[in-house]
Amino acid sequence: MRLTMTAPWLMFTASLLFAVMGVCVKFASALYGAGEIVFYRSLVGALIIFALSRSRGTSLRTRVPAMHFWRSTSGVIALMLWFTAIGGLPLATAMTLNYMSSVWMALFLIGGSVLVGAARVDGRLVAAVLAGFAGVALVLRPTIDQQQLWFGLAGLLSGMLAALAYLQVTALGRAGEPEERIVFYFSLGGLAAGAAWMLWQGGHAHSARGLGLLLAIGALATAAQMMMTRAYRIGRTLVNASLQYLGIVFSVVFGVLLWGDALTLSAVAGMVLIVAAGLGASLLRSGEANLAAVQQNVSYKKELYPGDTIAVRTGVLELREKVVRFRHELYNTETNEVASVCEFTIVCLDAKTRKSCPFPPIVAERARGLMIEEK
Repeated sequence: MRLTMTAPWLMFTASLLFAVMGVCVKFASALYGAGEIVFYRSLVGALIIFALSRSRGTSLRTRVPAMHFWRSTSGVIALMLWFTAIGGLPLATAMTLNYMSSVWMALFLIGGSVLVGAARVDGRLVAAVLAGFAGVALVLRPTIDQQQLWFGLAGLLSGMLAALAYLQVTALGRAGEPEERIVFYFSLGGLAAGAAWMLWQGGHAHSARGLGLLLAIGALATAAQMMMTRAYRIGRTLVNASLQYLGIVFSVVFGVLLWGDALTLSAVAGMVLIVAAGLGASLLRSGEANLAAVQQNVSYKKELYPGDTIAVRTGVLELREKVVRFRHELYNTETNEVASVCEFTIVCLDAKTRKSCPFPPIVAERARGLMIEEK
């Protein structure tokens, strides 16, 4: 039976289930190692997805195994680090550090802009990143003196690797991979990594309580992951990102009620900064557009020879509500002679309906700044 909940309710429920899963992981950490928890969480998840795909008639065979491998690698390591952090830190602190993934994505965007030599880096993204790391410093400040620095670093690294995993999930979605297949291969990666961990470190004896916790972790994580994946597919990115941070609120409540976690003023301020930075980064990224080229004309003007130094000039010839026409000139930097000209027209597409739509204001503003006169 397919889920018929709206995207906000899917995200709300997923955030609650992830927080409850965190509670189970913290209890299970007293009985098992992080690798063991990952193994059984992945085993339950793989079995659920396999049964679900059989009932829906969805094939689990993939044409892009390498993409799944890298997504699973980053995702499984992030999961192990996160479970390690949950076992050694207050639940809300571990959840907050993992939710730094949006800030890490913003940092990756800044790094990419610098590497490709962009003339301008968005100062708002820089501010979001700085605010996020200031929040981390405030959150970790009470724990450093209590010899919990390793757990704090594990939580922080889990957020970074989770950001990489999310980017790879996006790429898999664009490659046409359904959510069941993405979650299934992630679970297989967790099975392999967890098995290797247990061969190296050994396992622990089971009890009824321990088995119940492991089963709950696998079921809760799989249900939450499926709900969250579907919410991002059918809902608005910024709304989903906002509701996702409810997981921190739920974790605070659970931590206070179940373990009597004391929240210092600096920790609360740090959590607020991280949430604000994550939402700000999500808002800025929501201005990105899905573009499709609909026309392209190339003309060749001058020959180029081995050893010639070349460069490309780019400008916008025409800007309308849903359409932009670009002009690229490939020219010889020594003679300044144009060797080739490419003019192409693109439209902005709605990612869900696949129909043309107006460009986001931030994209239109940047395009206006690149306007040139038509030759």
